[in-house]
Amino acid sequence: MKSLLTFLLVFFSLVSSRGQKDSISFLALGDSYTIGTGESKMNSWPFQLMYQLRKKKIDIETPKIIAKAGWTTTNLLDAIQTEKPTPNYELVSLLIGVNNQYQNLDFEIFKKEFQILLNQSIALAKGNTKHVFVLSIPDWSVTPFARFNDKKKIVKELSRYNFHIKNETEKRDILFIDITKISQNALLNPSLIASDSLHPSKKMYRLWAKKISKKLYK
Repeated sequence: MKSLLTFLLVFFSLVSSRGQKDSISFLALGDSYTIGTGESKMNSWPFQLMYQLRKKKIDIETPKIIAKAGWTTTNLLDAIQTEKPTPNYELVSLLIGVNNQYQNLDFEIFKKEFQILLNQSIALAKGNTKHVFVLSIPDWSVTPFARFNDKKKIVKELSRYNFHIKNETEKRDILFIDITKISQNALLNPSLIASDSLHPSKKMYRLWAKKISKKLYK
């Protein structure tokens, strides 16, 4: 609770200390869940978060997104190295790991590369951990796409990933936001899944953005 309050205080001091013509820069790092696969980019959660924060009179820029469907931690690291984003963002998010799990990659690879990605996220946020937040991996076992897969195995493995993500994130006093529980609502609500039967619909992305917004602006 203390770390969250500190994050909010820093966030609001950031907003109040900037001039009227300035705005908050936002970098979103991830995979299909961040780029909004299954929907238009404008319906992705980073864009919907921007809309919601602007409604709260917070002047936030159009998000810069480094993400693509199918990306693992290795792919994201390579993309950051290629794009070389300037390390001057006021807000940086990280959501990664589902494709490591889906592709049955060595968990040790994820542990090593997630550490590096956390370090890079902090660096891109001007070295300030209070300007970084990390999202849990959604539960894709509830989607129609997973009907021929071992759902218990998916849940077990994602739980392992998310436990590690939460632990490593909070150890660094970085805000961790659980969106996995929201994703599981798709089991009883098909409207939360896009037409590709796998990725979230804009309605689901909106729910994620709403929770993130509340965490940033309580």
